Amino acid sequence: METVRVNLGSRSYDIALAHGATADLGAFVRAALPKTSTVLVVGDSNSRPHAESIRTALTRAGLRAGGAVVPAGEASKCLDQLAALYDALYELAADRSTAVVAVGGGVIGDLAGFAAATYNRGLPLVMVPTTLLSMVDSSVGGKTGINHPKGKNLIGSFHQPAGVWIDLAFLDTLPAREFISGLAEVVKYGVILDADFFAYLEAHAHAVRTRDPGALLRVVTRSCRLKADVVEQDEYERTGLRAVLNYGHTFAHAFETCGGYGTLLHGEAVSIGMECAARLAREIGLIGDEFVSRQTKLLDALGLPTAPPVRWPIDDLIAVMRRDKKAVGGQMRFILPTRMGEVKLFDDVPEPLVRAVLESAVSR
Repeated sequence: METVRVNLGSRSYDIALAHGATADLGAFVRAALPKTSTVLVVGDSNSRPHAESIRTALTRAGLRAGGAVVPAGEASKCLDQLAALYDALYELAADRSTAVVAVGGGVIGDLAGFAAATYNRGLPLVMVPTTLLSMVDSSVGGKTGINHPKGKNLIGSFHQPAGVWIDLAFLDTLPAREFISGLAEVVKYGVILDADFFAYLEAHAHAVRTRDPGALLRVVTRSCRLKADVVEQDEYERTGLRAVLNYGHTFAHAFETCGGYGTLLHGEAVSIGMECAARLAREIGLIGDEFVSRQTKLLDALGLPTAPPVRWPIDDLIAVMRRDKKAVGGQMRFILPTRMGEVKLFDDVPEPLVRAVLESAVSR
């Protein structure tokens, strides 16, 4: 078993990486939360088999384990499903020592995590990600929340988990589209923080795409370490460092919002968003053609999209981008690469250049 430690003082926790070790989760939860005797295991219609096996493992470890299942898909990150989880916690007679165990992808992590953050003013949370995207990104760092019809993740809070349990065996049965989608966030880490990691992905793209166990362990472990490094330095996004994790996301969230949640998987939108961000950086003169070519070739090699599937109106995309979390006073701000392994925040990007990049993207 590999372990990545997230050092946040009293809120520190471990990310445990194993393969086919669900039976050991009970001991992990008991060690992380010695005062917890009751848990609510939350899954969706896709992760339900995993949630049921985890609920059994926790019961065998002596915990009282309730369960809740929500419909799969981005649409479940909403107030109605949040209220349903509050009802489940109430029926379980949850108190402040009751833990929420989120079993699933990013939607479940965000939704169940936000329920944990807000019920009784905060319950312990254990993340058990079952998709690649949630393993390398959303399960680590404490971001929780739900969507609003006007924008993605507009309602939420920071709520660090007590622990993250990653069983790489869950990836064996993950649908190909879901798995490939998660690789976008992996590529992101190379672009923003680790040029050597990007080069590793270029050299081992086939092994990664075909889910070679050794390659996956290295990719997930390194991604978690890079994410943890950023979170340790800027837990609440106050210094601006954590904003680098949003590379490509200003464009991506606009594509997701205008397309209706579910048209694109999050990683697919991020992949297209990174392509747009790189092209915007080239237009400004921050990087050259070689950078854009390397990123495009790697995304292609991993099976990720680099252009929107639908020609959405540019004005609609711009309107959403002006309301992005990084925007200030309606002024768009972007995380853009300056070299491989390094990105910076820019708040003075001319809107005509953004429009030109979007026009080129939706025309491809």
